Amino acid sequence: MKLFDAPQAALGDLETEAVAELIAAASDIALILDREGRICDVAFGNDELSSQIGEDWVGRRLTDTVTPDSRARVEQLLYIAPSLTHPTQFWQLDHLVPSGAEMPVRYCATRLGNRNSIIAIGRNLQGMAALQQRLVDAQHSLERDYWRLRQLETRYRLLFRSTSEAILILDPNTGKIVEVNPAASQLLGVDARKLIGRAFADHFDANSIELIESLLTGVRSSGRTNDVRTRLREQTTEFLMTAAPIRQENATLLLVRLSPVNGDSTTAPCNEPRSRLIKMLEKAPDGIVITRHDGRILSANAAFLELAQLTSEEQARGESLDRWLGRPGVDLNVLIANLRQHGAVRLFATTIRSDYGSTTEVEISAVSAQAGEQQSFGFIIRNVDRRVFAGTPPGRTSLPRSIEQLTELVGRVPLKEVVRESTDMIERLCIEAALELTKDNRASAAELLGLSRQSLYVKLRRYGLSEATPEQEVLP
Repeated sequence: MKLFDAPQAALGDLETEAVAELIAAASDIALILDREGRICDVAFGNDELSSQIGEDWVGRRLTDTVTPDSRARVEQLLYIAPSLTHPTQFWQLDHLVPSGAEMPVRYCATRLGNRNSIIAIGRNLQGMAALQQRLVDAQHSLERDYWRLRQLETRYRLLFRSTSEAILILDPNTGKIVEVNPAASQLLGVDARKLIGRAFADHFDANSIELIESLLTGVRSSGRTNDVRTRLREQTTEFLMTAAPIRQENATLLLVRLSPVNGDSTTAPCNEPRSRLIKMLEKAPDGIVITRHDGRILSANAAFLELAQLTSEEQARGESLDRWLGRPGVDLNVLIANLRQHGAVRLFATTIRSDYGSTTEVEISAVSAQAGEQQSFGFIIRNVDRRVFAGTPPGRTSLPRSIEQLTELVGRVPLKEVVRESTDMIERLCIEAALELTKDNRASAAELLGLSRQSLYVKLRRYGLSEATPEQEVLP
């Protein structure tokens, strides 16, 4: 605040009436208070405010005119204002008006000369409060609209992905795929992410390409056209293709549906018993994972997502199952080799590593299935942590159980795989024993094993035993 340099010389003997009129004109509300906080006089800057409050404030205590939340600030004003030589501090008080509403006022206060009185000059904040409330209401409206759009998009995504009918969204100008649902991805035999941006017609035989181009041209020009029969490359099944234009923002896209002419079960809706079976598998307490022939995940149920500590199936889809198995590069290769040779695996013991570093002892049973020309694998993953023998540290496998596991592999997988599996098992057990002897002092464990510390850290990470960084180690 900048005051007059010489107020006595500049203002002279300013009359009391002139000062009162000036204060009333410059403020919205001006109060004269005694030291006990009783209102001795009041002035209003406009008639509207005067009629809104009335004349009943004179003689009342200031604390009786404000809300309970503001009474502590009134006491603070009455305590501090008499000691101020300049009105440099502000207090916001919420007054109660006869209409029942609250009126926020911002006051500055100071004592009146040598008297025991206080003058409080206030600025009405109702206009600013109304503007702030309008801003808050507008923000809430935007948030409601945003969440409504998010919910609509979620419903669309759920319907688009859960329908058993093959559906694709195409760019009408280029004929390229913009979006594809899982049913269409399975039908075309290509991962959904790899289909985005590729020409739709490239997946059909030569006789179908001309029909598809004619169909898309007709939809672009007239918005409707007859359905056409098409055939995928290197397949004999015929599909009925329909297309319709849809609007998205300011662009037009094409929605294409593929349905088998002969009622092929790959895209036909599931009957009631099969639908119930699928729902039960999705809610099963054991983890269930469906993968491609190379181990990349196509689908996973909620139990597996909980084991891997994932929040949605999208985080797992397209990733290799090897990412979460206990021995990267070993377990999945053994499982797939066994599935290709025998078609099934039972009670394969390993661990599941979550994305947050925790490990869970599991048993995996798996089966191979042929869907058209594509081979896929199904894995049932059971949590067996409660079966771990007492005294076995968490995340570490007991020796007799590992030997039994290796014995079951004999005759079912090549000897080279069995030898590699047993070597890894022995190496891991030796590392675990060294860590137990040294109380998890890795520097000492490396000396016991005849390894450098760096080599030990590499092996710890390989077997999922690393739970601390090298900086956390205690040197001997």
